[in-house]
Parts: sequence; structure tokens; C-alpha cells
Amino acid sequence: MSIGLEISDISGHAFVDRDVANECLTALEKHGVVIYRGAHIDDADLIEFSRMLGEVVVAAKGNLPEHPEIAPVTLDPTRNELAAYLHSTFFWHIDGAQDLIPQKGTLLAAREVAEQGGDTEFANTYVAYDALPEDEKAAIADLRVIHSIAASQILMYPNPSEKLRAAWATVPTREHPLVWTRPNGRKSLLIGASAGEVVGMSPEEGRELLDHLLDWCTQPRFVRRHHWSVGDLVVWDNTGMLHRAERYEATSRRLLHRTTLAGEQAVA
Repeated sequence: MSIGLEISDISGHAFVDRDVANECLTALEKHGVVIYRGAHIDDADLIEFSRMLGEVVVAAKGNLPEHPEIAPVTLDPTRNELAAYLHSTFFWHIDGAQDLIPQKGTLLAAREVAEQGGDTEFANTYVAYDALPEDEKAAIADLRVIHSIAASQILMYPNPSEKLRAAWATVPTREHPLVWTRPNGRKSLLIGASAGEVVGMSPEEGRELLDHLLDWCTQPRFVRRHHWSVGDLVVWDNTGMLHRAERYEATSRRLLHRTTLAGEQAVA
């Protein structure tokens, strides 16, 4: 399984086609992330294409009023009321790790790009797991991990106020297996910024293990970096691909339009 596939001959309304959607799903299964260069897909077609790939999630906050299926990814609070939370996307993560069924996939369409920084990196945890030594696979086979928004947010706010801690606590935590086994037998690692502690280990031991596995998964051989151009569309398998944004200034005009696909498989 390679990391990422780039396609440059599809654009605009051509995405609203069942064959294109099926080819995308097949490519995601094989490559984890699909990059459509110069897609220039408008919001209506982005929503329709997303629906061909799965059920589209409509979040309660932070969406476009005219297209509630779309969340603007920006650090500008006038464009997204949840912009402050997006600073956590500078750390490796999967979306919805606190959910019983993590999100299936994500689509990002570039409307404006950063002058400096703002690239997105993807790390394939299927491939990384397969490459682990067999003794390490055996050692982590039955471990479980607690995921929380506090674990990711404290990376940005290491000395949070009680008010901030209380806000984080409103989002439920979730215990998941460290190794996610799919019905077809494929395995990936469920780690990243939201992974705060390993059940049955001391905080220090758990942190050491999680940091080791994150370092392992984000080696260059398992990573694909995408440098954004206006008009690009990127789709990825959120369940098996860690991702992060390269740091960019809060004043940057970088703006991506995101749709999210609902999860289909509980972690097992």
C-alpha cells in the first residue's frame, strides 16, 4: 500500500459522477489519501460528491450558513466560531477519535492558501503497523487508550485555567483499542493528539509508548506532504491516516472548505 495518489485530470462538475466517486473509494482503500490537483470544485458539487462517498456529517457549530454541510477551516474567528480549536490541528491526529465510531473520511477544498506554511501531512498507520516488529505487535495487541479533547488541547495550553478545563470536560472521553482491527483483517493504530493515556499503565509509561508509536508512524517513509494550491481537493481515509497542518500565521487568509463523512465501523 503506497501513501497517497495524485490525480490532475478531473475538475468542476465532473466530480458529480458515480464512476468518479467509486474510483475515489477504491483509491482510498489502496492509498489512504487522494489528491485532486486543480479540481476547482464549487460548494454545491463538493457536497454532492461527498454524499456519493458516504453520509455527510452536519456539525452543530462552525458551518457555512448557506451550506451547513461545509465547515470553513480557518484560524480567523470571524469566518469560523470554532477557529481557536483548530490550532490543535498542528499536531498529528485523526478526526473524531472521541466518538464511538470515528469519522470515515474528510474532504478539503482549497479556497485560499497560506503565503507561508499551511501544508498538510498524512501518515499511513496501516502501513506503519504492518512494518512494526512482531514482538511490538504482540506487546500492544490488547492495549486500550483513552482519547479526549483535553489531551489534544493541552498541547497548546499547557497551563489551562479551570474554566478552560471545564469546557474541555464537556466533550466525552472515549476508550478505544490501540490496534484497530477491521472486519477484513486489516489493522491500523489509533493514536495521535487525542490519545492521552494507556489503560493499565502509569502516565509516564503510557506517554512513552504513545510517543514512540507516533514517532514510528510519522517517519518519512510513511508520510505524504501536500503543498496546497487554490483549487486543490484532497480526500482521505480518516480511520487509517493521521494528519496535521504545518503551522501558519493566525492572520493568514488560508481557507479550506471541509466536508466530513460519518463513520461506518466501530473501533474493534
